[in-house]
Amino acid sequence: MVCWTKNRSVALTAITMALLSTSFAARADSLIENVNGMTLDSEGKVIRFAAMVVDDDGRVKKLLDRRDKRPKDVDFQFDGKGKTLIPGFFDAHGHVMEMGFAALTLDLSDTRTLAEALAKIAQYAADNPNRPWILGNGWNQETWGLGRFPTAAEIDAVVPDRPVYLARVDGHAVWVNGAAMTAAGISAATKSPSGGTIEKVGGKPTGIFVDAAIGLFEQAIPVPRPVERDIALSKAQEILLANGVTSIADMGTSMDDWQSFRRAGDKGQLKIRIVSYASGIDEMIAIGGPGPSPWLYDDRLKLAGVKLYIDGALGSRGALLKRPYADKSGESGLAMLSPAQLKNKMSRAAMDGFQIAVHAIGDKANDEALSAVEELRETYKGDRRWRVEHAQIIDPADLNRFAASGIIASMQPVHQTSDRLMAEARLGPDRLRGAYAWKSMLDSGAKVAFGTDVPVESSNPFAGLSTAVTREDADGQPFGGWMPEERLNREQAWQAYTNGAAYAAFAEDRLGSLEPGKRADFLIIDGDILLATPSQIRNVQVLQTWLAGRPVFVQQP
Repeated sequence: MVCWTKNRSVALTAITMALLSTSFAARADSLIENVNGMTLDSEGKVIRFAAMVVDDDGRVKKLLDRRDKRPKDVDFQFDGKGKTLIPGFFDAHGHVMEMGFAALTLDLSDTRTLAEALAKIAQYAADNPNRPWILGNGWNQETWGLGRFPTAAEIDAVVPDRPVYLARVDGHAVWVNGAAMTAAGISAATKSPSGGTIEKVGGKPTGIFVDAAIGLFEQAIPVPRPVERDIALSKAQEILLANGVTSIADMGTSMDDWQSFRRAGDKGQLKIRIVSYASGIDEMIAIGGPGPSPWLYDDRLKLAGVKLYIDGALGSRGALLKRPYADKSGESGLAMLSPAQLKNKMSRAAMDGFQIAVHAIGDKANDEALSAVEELRETYKGDRRWRVEHAQIIDPADLNRFAASGIIASMQPVHQTSDRLMAEARLGPDRLRGAYAWKSMLDSGAKVAFGTDVPVESSNPFAGLSTAVTREDADGQPFGGWMPEERLNREQAWQAYTNGAAYAAFAEDRLGSLEPGKRADFLIIDGDILLATPSQIRNVQVLQTWLAGRPVFVQQP
């Protein structure tokens, strides 16, 4: 979590006031000087520069090397003191409002045992006696080495008097206590909804609700007020900018989320760029009406399309597989939509020009997503940029189908290190060859975009870059990388986090690189990502973040 200190605020204010105090004549320019500048072009080739001219509209006007003459008529000059300057990252898959709320509620992502989690729940409840519900996220029974899901009775032992509702790290399951089930009217007679599972033992709910079953609590949990939503958005922006993320694809935007984004934009408080994908067809129509929105607030907000779900997540065994789970025979995952339902929803979106992003984790889910696109692309022509979100477990026989149909694989490198041991258990050794297969996907000719799935993982893109080139976690495990043949080189990984993500959102004409004509969204960082070791890349610090040629984050000295 990022905390704005007085010193950091003063530093940011000083730079901003220097910019604002300049003369705003027509096409007044700024010069960013004395930097180790680097960006990638659309082909993934490195462009190096020592200075950058930014026009008054916040776009890159010119890149200069050390021998080029500097313009004399600039209104503002910034000395980078030789630090590395790179484009801001574009997170291809995240959840902005969920990220903000996660930062403001109980976070269990750092717990390593069930006992630690229960202690933290108890302490949080004691520290917040007036909250009617205890809400939180981030638990992972795999990290705890539990070998099972936790139960309601275990929460009841520490918080028996108030509802407790805790989302799993992937957002595809919740862990609740008895009071929460009572508040939602859930009993032994409650049946699992289509596309979801109520975990039961002896006919009674255990306190675990998977995928569509999560919706059973929707009416019981207090709805955040607009002011609380605005606070969550502000917190999310704060964290993203501190991590060097200047643009993000928000996967699953609700009308309430959209209104929060619009309120921030109206007040001049939208400091990041958000490309929204509505949470289902109804929200898509409510937000976009007859089609995608135009770019709003100087390219800071746009509704591009819709997010649809085929399956759940691997950790909760909701990912839809062609064969049963290796560690639970008889179960093959949860289908959120039938193939016919999926194609109907995709068709409804495509007919009005909305871009379609389909969540598919298991190999069967990916097969169904590919088949749907292969059929629909015969009707809906043109540059559609169909997206498959996660593309996590692919039957090797299906890999070439992505490129053949122009489908973008929107993937999250850090999931590989988080999921490695669990994936081995869930799939068994014979189904791992198409798992987290970034290199194979690129080699097949498919377009790849990288993101973090924040708040499932940290929004810090440098951890993802390091993972993509090593297939190792923060501790360097496994040595040499897990399935090392799927490692990428630095330029490939960096491209997927910048130009690749921008292309996936139809934004490559204005975002993703620092080429002339594009928005001057950039970072000043403390290391050279093309020369640093992978462990050094993971620990790179963002010193400053600029959006449209203006500073929006400055690290405390």
